Amino acid sequence: MPAPKLAEENVTKVRRVIEEIYNQGNLGLADELFTSDFNRHDPSTPDVGRGPNGVRQVATRYRTAFPDLHLTIEDTLSDGDRVVVQWSSTGTHRGELQGVAPTGKKIAITGMSIIRFSSGRIAEEWVNWDTLGMLRQLAVIPQ
Repeated sequence: MPAPKLAEENVTKVRRVIEEIYNQGNLGLADELFTSDFNRHDPSTPDVGRGPNGVRQVATRYRTAFPDLHLTIEDTLSDGDRVVVQWSSTGTHRGELQGVAPTGKKIAITGMSIIRFSSGRIAEEWVNWDTLGMLRQLAVIPQ
């Protein structure tokens, strides 16, 4: 049955993005896993452009702000060309993030991503994460 095998392959690729690109900083992997016109929809992160370079820009932004950044996949669901991933993230704010100077505070947030594949590569992603919770944990806005 090709459909379950494809779903499993797509989940494996999503796991590689989180483990290898975000957790380990292997930014070169973006060229292998993302389409040249990949588009990320994330209202909490400034647009940095499309394609693998945009992926590298976002990963670098968060890995610089949180050098000990660690994402954990909590759950996945795959159907056809889509993978939904529920994730959590921790880190210590040691670098500037969107105009916020380093606070040294630790964060723990959750989020979800819907990822669309095209021809075996990630073509589009919709991200929703607890930005308000992060800003509160950093004491940027009051509790």
